[in-house]
Formats: sequence, structure tokens, C-alpha cells
Amino acid sequence: MHQTLAPITAPIPVRASSTDDPAELLRFAIDAHGLGAAALATLVDIRGGAARALGSHMAVAADGRFCGYVSGGCVEAAVAAEALLAMKEGRDRTVKFGDGSPFFDIVLPCGGGITVAIHVLKDVGALQHVLDRLERRQAAGLAYSPERQTLEPVDPLSRACWLERDFLSVYRPRTRVVLSGQTLEAQAVARLAEASGYDVIVRGRGEGAADTIDPFTAVVLLHHDLDAEAVILEAALHSPGFYIGALGSTRTHHRRVERLTAMGFRRDNIGRIKAPIGMFGPTRDATSLALSVLADVAAARLVAYA
Repeated sequence: MHQTLAPITAPIPVRASSTDDPAELLRFAIDAHGLGAAALATLVDIRGGAARALGSHMAVAADGRFCGYVSGGCVEAAVAAEALLAMKEGRDRTVKFGDGSPFFDIVLPCGGGITVAIHVLKDVGALQHVLDRLERRQAAGLAYSPERQTLEPVDPLSRACWLERDFLSVYRPRTRVVLSGQTLEAQAVARLAEASGYDVIVRGRGEGAADTIDPFTAVVLLHHDLDAEAVILEAALHSPGFYIGALGSTRTHHRRVERLTAMGFRRDNIGRIKAPIGMFGPTRDATSLALSVLADVAAARLVAYA
């Protein structure tokens, strides 16, 4: 009896999660590789406007699941389909979308164009290296060579870019918010910061924070008197934190500056303090203050690590 075999159909791309956190994307790629095969897609060129920054990733599993973004969501399924073809062929590929692309039916809303490099993972050692460094709250870098079709750890640069014929991606720890205060405002900031995916550490009155403030940390002081913030403020001013903000009026901050000057702090160091805290104000409720503070933190992070 002759039996006809059914044709083998390619997997259909389906989004596995909506995350754009680089560490989660790399973990997804490592897990997918362990189950069979995986590819890492990287935004390596932008023509005109774009919704994502250079170096943004997508991770694609051999069964069609994918996560991450290289645009605002308009080309991700097509990128996943290209990654599945690359895995089937066992070769990397580079694809253009939008302006300058052969895919005339895929138009980017911003009117620009992007180029995405798709790397079929041969091993996950380089990805694990990045995760290990991020776990220690250290920046990391990867160099992708289209010619050699390799992905290797390198010292991180200030931003993602092409360096000769290799594309260098940069990874930095997620924002940490060291929060001091036992006020209603502090509770609101903590809730919103956690919902935003920040690493939140709450410190009480009189507690130092030198061991938790690194270059990727924002210090938020939400006390109603200067004595309560003194210990952690001194620690913050001696730290490499990228943001220091303190609650209080302009008059209160003037008194704060006088106290710090008397203690021997230099004017440029005192100038790191954002006070009154927040991006906009004055606010009249805890939720508005929390939005103002975290918007300011997010903006400062972009300036520090654009």
C-alpha cells in the first residue's frame, strides 16, 4: 500500500511575549537554542526615523515563537519569518525594511527604513557572558561579524555602532531606584517604579546606600525634613549614581545647599541634586509626583546612556 506523506509546513511566527528587556530576550534565545535552534535579529541600520534604537533585538525560536522589537511592531512578524528561513538554511542573512527595501508591501509608519541582521546561533556562550555581567550590574558588549557569521564578547562602547566590518551591541543593567522616605509619595513612587520594571531598593531614615548605588542607579529622596535625608544624601553625593533628586521647595533646597556647603561639598557636586524633584510641578497628589519623578529619572538615564 502506497502512503503519501503530507508536506512539511514552515512554523508560523507567533509572539511569545511583549518584552523588550535585553536580558529577557537573551534568556529566551538561550532557552530556544537548548530546545533546538534559535536566531538573534539585530537592528543595525536606520534610514530616517525609527521606533527603536540601533542594537535593538528580537529573539526567534525554531518553532516560530519570538519576542523583542526592532520597530514599533510593524515588521516583527516578517523578521521572524526571515529568521526561520535563515535557521532552515543554516546561514545568517541581512534584510531591509521600509525605505530601500524590496518588500514594497511593508511600510514603516515613520517613513524611514531599517536594516536587520539575523544571526543563527551556533552556541550561546556570548549571550551567557552578557547575562553574567548584567547580573553583576556591569555593562557588556557583543561584536557581530556578518562575514564570519560570529558573535563574540567585547568591551562595551558608549553606544551601539558599526566598528569597521563588525556591529557592536551594548548592554547595560536595568535602572535601579534607591528610594528613601516613609511618606505616601514614596509609596507611590515605589509602586510605579516596580511596575516600570525598575530595580527598587527602599532605604529607611539613617540608612546608608553606598553599597547599592552604582552608575546605573537613581537616588530618590522623599523626606519632609532635611535631617531625615542627611545620611543617604551624603552617600549619594559620594556615589557615581546618574540621578539624585530630593523633595522640597526651592527655599528648602537653599537650606540644603547651605548645609552641604558647610560640610565641605563642592558646588559642582551639590549641583547634581535635582530639587525640587521631578520633571514637572508643583504637584498636588502622590500619583502625579510619582509620574513626575520617574519621568525625570527616565529622561536622565537617556541623557547619561543615550
